[in-house]
Amino acid sequence: MSAPERIPPRSLTTAELLADGELTVRGRIRDASNAALYCTISADGHQARCVYKPVAGERPLWDFPDGTLAQREVAAYEVSEATGWGLVPPTVLRAGPYGEGMCQIWIEGQPDAELLALVDGEEPEDGWKAVGLADLGDGRTALLVHADDERLRRLAVLDAVINNADRKGGHLLPTGDGQLYGIDHGVTFHSENKLRTLLWGWAGEPLTAEAVEVLKGLEGALEEGAELAARLAGLITEAELTATRARVTALLASGKHPEPTGEWPAIPWPPV
Repeated sequence: MSAPERIPPRSLTTAELLADGELTVRGRIRDASNAALYCTISADGHQARCVYKPVAGERPLWDFPDGTLAQREVAAYEVSEATGWGLVPPTVLRAGPYGEGMCQIWIEGQPDAELLALVDGEEPEDGWKAVGLADLGDGRTALLVHADDERLRRLAVLDAVINNADRKGGHLLPTGDGQLYGIDHGVTFHSENKLRTLLWGWAGEPLTAEAVEVLKGLEGALEEGAELAARLAGLITEAELTATRARVTALLASGKHPEPTGEWPAIPWPPV
């Protein structure tokens, strides 16, 4: 009898693997403020590492509706994909061992990449943008700066669109192949202005021509009845979707990166 024909593994996209694969919990990420579980995901001969954040493990927040952080993470991925910049790792909403939650592909960051720094002096050196003075204690201060990096600038535009209330240094993951990812987007898309970020270096400066074209594309993609708008409607509230449209329109009207308003702390704490 001849050996049975070997059927090659079916080709899967990363999103399909995350959505349909078998999710196995390997451990807990202990420095996360909400339950974040390190997992493997496997299907049809494919396997990858991922992060699973069950809704049941979310800590209630005074300014965001309970049980909505996972959906906001997925919504941030959807908007990132619509920009074409690929700034958020593939992310899906799915059932898991501890109930429905967010599942995101694991990104191995490059720990020695220099994107943020504390420096002496009042002005940044070439290649850096100033964020502001940081209090080091004992009456000492230093200038907080971030790299004048096109990837960070794109992320600053995305954060302005999704109204990211928590862009910390630890949420920036540069990889060895030159890609930059932003993670932890649970506190986004609020209908009120809550932008808190370390990426204020371009505040008030004109948007790049590339960013303007991307925002014009987003404006169309967010119109009622458009595919992106329909997907977001299942993840955030109608008021939040309306506010997202308004932020895109405002960015295009001003043609500039937003500036801190003074109505809300501009920098997250802790910043890293």
